Amino acid sequence: MLKHARIKLSTLIIAVVVFGVLFSTVGATLLFGVFYQRTMFNSAYVASKQSVSQTNATVSNYISSIKNKLDNLCNEVDSCDSLQSLKNAVSTAARLEDDIYCVTVYDTHGNILLTENDSGDTAKENATDLSFDKSLFPNLKDGYLITQPHVDTLYKNKYPWVVTIAKKKYSDLFQKQVFVAVNFEFMSIAKYIDRISIGQRGYCYIVDSKGGIVYHPQQQMLFSGIKKENTDAVSKMTDGIHREGDNIYTVSSLNSCSWKIVGVSFTDEVTQSVKKQIAVGLAFALLFSLIISVTVYFLLSRTVTRPVRRLVSSMQNFEMQAETYKYKADKANVVEFSTLSASFEHMVQMIQSLMEKVHNEEIVLRKTELKALQAQINPHFLYNTLDSIQWMCEQDNSKEAVEMVGALAKLFRISISHGNEFITISDELRHAESYLIIQSYRYKNQFTYSFDVDESLLGYMCNKITIQPFIENAIYHGLDRMVDEGEIRICVRADGKDIIITVADNGLGMTKEQCETILKKDRSDSKGIGVKNVNDRLKIYFGDEYGISIESELDVGTTVKIKIPKIEKGRENEY
Repeated sequence: MLKHARIKLSTLIIAVVVFGVLFSTVGATLLFGVFYQRTMFNSAYVASKQSVSQTNATVSNYISSIKNKLDNLCNEVDSCDSLQSLKNAVSTAARLEDDIYCVTVYDTHGNILLTENDSGDTAKENATDLSFDKSLFPNLKDGYLITQPHVDTLYKNKYPWVVTIAKKKYSDLFQKQVFVAVNFEFMSIAKYIDRISIGQRGYCYIVDSKGGIVYHPQQQMLFSGIKKENTDAVSKMTDGIHREGDNIYTVSSLNSCSWKIVGVSFTDEVTQSVKKQIAVGLAFALLFSLIISVTVYFLLSRTVTRPVRRLVSSMQNFEMQAETYKYKADKANVVEFSTLSASFEHMVQMIQSLMEKVHNEEIVLRKTELKALQAQINPHFLYNTLDSIQWMCEQDNSKEAVEMVGALAKLFRISISHGNEFITISDELRHAESYLIIQSYRYKNQFTYSFDVDESLLGYMCNKITIQPFIENAIYHGLDRMVDEGEIRICVRADGKDIIITVADNGLGMTKEQCETILKKDRSDSKGIGVKNVNDRLKIYFGDEYGISIESELDVGTTVKIKIPKIEKGRENEY
């Protein structure tokens, strides 16, 4: 079954105020965070779009500039009437234009007809030319052809990173179709793109229409496999802003060629900024809630929690010392608390009056019950003893009958004990011995008995007629029907602050169920009356931890243990 949680009034008041202020403040902070996040994303979109657009314009202008220079070179091819004049024009263009590394004229099969670089170097013989892409050049009809960045290998000890722009035209000088190609150094575009930064970690790169990377600022990481770009998906994106997972892609196609400028930024930069602002807002919310809570606590503690706390403390003290506790009602500022305090004062007085009345009634009831128990024990024992004397008289054994009567008188003198309930253990043992003497006359040669007593315990007090009922049961129910000689052993030993009195026999024994039945029989039962009465008396006087325990085994015997506290003489009235 679930238990209801308990909480203090002051804690409840503070909790309500704190949670109310905190909930409203946190709610406002989170709402602000949502709008702030939207604003930050819009700002990130705008910044990314501006960076990509600017890069697009710069690269487009650069490509257009190279195309214009290529057109001029094509015009020179038309105007020159000799190979030497064409070489001079091409060499001059390569030296004067900073962006141009070399100019090459190819035939339709890729054979070099003419090449000049910016330094006037002589081309290598049989060099592998990477600028002439056989998969692209033959398909060029009109317009311009732009290759991917590659290494130029035409000149000795020079391997610049270039991009080739070519145009096809008919040459009167060579009397056939030729390709005029300009290799311009891509490093100027690469340096510009390397400087582009979108946010803290964002960047730009260039892809072609097929998803191939033209240039990437982290190209070495891509080649080594440390970093990957989803170029297939990017190549299919239309111009604009796209959000894929944790990345924001801004795509812008170049008008001058089939390249695309791709700007990459990261959503976690935006979310981290938003989280930081929300954290600051929550910190202020907590501080504000703390100030409000402290203020409310001091205001309410004087008018509400302090009177309630004193009343609760008074109730707890009353629970611990209900009989002697004194309470005086407070004059609280709050009418309800003042009325409650006065009612509690009246209740304390009524409960104490009832407790005193119940206590007195319990004392009377306890004495009455003990007298009734004692009245049951004495007639029961007297009946059995007189029955033994009668049997002796019938046997004409007057001498032993006289001795039995004397022992009976001695036994009753100890049991009466001037009306006292408690006698010394020494007297209780003499009482038990007198009973054994009486019974030994009746059961001649049928049992023996012995005492094993710690003499230091003889002066302690115990209830009278505590041992005798168990000796009686041992004789009547354990030894009476035995063929062999029986034995009764009485032992008295200390057990810490308690005393253990043991009555053991080697009689017929009992089952576990019979032992439990003896201790549970009602007083109206004809058997086991003495055992139950002794157990009841001990528990009434000393508590449930004291009383009788029985251990028995069939055909082995029975052991009864009587547990009582050590009661010094003169202190028996405390019980």
